[in-house]
Amino acid sequence: MTTTSPDAIVSAAPPGPAAFLLRNRIFDEIAVGDSASIERTLTAQDIRLFAVLAGDAHPQHMGAGDVASAGMHGVIAQGMWGGALISAVLGTRLPGPGTVYLGQTLRFLQPVHVGDRLTIAVTVSGRDEERKQLTLACTCVNQHGQMVIDGEARVLAPTVRIERTATALPEMRADAGGDGLPRLLAHVRPLGAIRVAVVHPCDALSLGGALDARAAGIIEPVLIGPAAKIRATAEAARLDITGIAIEDVPHSHAAAARAAEMAGLGQVEALMKGSLHTDELMSAVLDARAGLRTRRRLSHCFLMQTPHYPRPFIITDAAINIAPTLEEKADIIRNAIELAHAIGVEQPKVAILAAVETVSPRMPATLDAAALCKMADRGQIAGGVLDGPLAFDNAVSAAAARVKGIDSPVAGQADVLVVPDLESGNMLAKQLEYLGEAATAGIVLGARVPIMLTSRADARDTRLASCAIGALLAHRWRRTPP
Repeated sequence: MTTTSPDAIVSAAPPGPAAFLLRNRIFDEIAVGDSASIERTLTAQDIRLFAVLAGDAHPQHMGAGDVASAGMHGVIAQGMWGGALISAVLGTRLPGPGTVYLGQTLRFLQPVHVGDRLTIAVTVSGRDEERKQLTLACTCVNQHGQMVIDGEARVLAPTVRIERTATALPEMRADAGGDGLPRLLAHVRPLGAIRVAVVHPCDALSLGGALDARAAGIIEPVLIGPAAKIRATAEAARLDITGIAIEDVPHSHAAAARAAEMAGLGQVEALMKGSLHTDELMSAVLDARAGLRTRRRLSHCFLMQTPHYPRPFIITDAAINIAPTLEEKADIIRNAIELAHAIGVEQPKVAILAAVETVSPRMPATLDAAALCKMADRGQIAGGVLDGPLAFDNAVSAAAARVKGIDSPVAGQADVLVVPDLESGNMLAKQLEYLGEAATAGIVLGARVPIMLTSRADARDTRLASCAIGALLAHRWRRTPP
């Protein structure tokens, strides 16, 4: 038996746009027993791209809902993803370019999970000299030596030598979850609109965001700020505020105080930040006279969805707590778990981030992570599964975790990312938003009402999504007050 090595088929080419030369093997050069193989690690992006091409958005593949965690124990690949890799071996390795696929049988024996590394091999088991056809046994074996796919392929082998450059494939991306906001609104709208104090909506974006949420049927806004300025903003932006209640106060500080007072009295069920600084609003919420404080520390959660990760996730805290202590981080995690429960994640996986995945006394974030995990073990933090310290790559990539030898129920599938401090969290969230095409919503938890907290630069979709999350929490807290 001879073995076809990759070097026999893919050789270096001169520098330039194409880095490799593909060379086939013609029928007369191939004997029974010849084989070739490739290796490939399954990533979440592979699953999303295959779903785009096949139109297969089943929850087991996309990581949505309870189905993903039932039966198959996590997000799994579409069966034909492995079949496509067999095709890749035939078309690039054995026989290579010029091969014509005639038929394929496959048996799917084991699920393939994100992070699994497959060895995909084909071995010639039969030759038809007259028709120049080959029969090949096909196998896919995971990193544990388990057969996940086997089968048989029939091909028409090339009879003419073909050499061609292996040009790079065009970049492909899955949709950035563009249906996420409509689905969220469709879920929240039947619950009914909640009354929301919109604090100092004196620019077009914040005022327009409140009106969008009203039009979507999820909030009934009360505009709090200088009435003349609010009306002038509406007129300049051609926004209709007819019939909407306005609480006339002289400036942004007074608007924040009045909004907090109304929330404390139960006159509104949520607060929405307008065109004022975050610290102005938070100072009013924390004022003991407002009656909005709970035993929990206030913290901010970014709920994000990006095309490069199979499900929505939470980043916290990236807007309120600058350098949180261990005790404050515990509350930050409790708040994030509560948000995860509200959006339907029954047992969120919480990754406590640091620069490395090992505990080091020289890196306080790693010590905090270890202590927080022990607190969870002792029941001081409940409702989720915690692990840390985890570097960012290990938290979101099962393949990266596997390479580093990390065996963790959280690694590669985190629902919550707990950052060491505000600066790192804010930069991470903004990078994902501006460079990673993430859709975002911002919410503050830990008070007696949810607070929709967005940046003054945020788009109207972000404000609308934040209102929807706030409304979801408000309805939940009617049954179980924070």
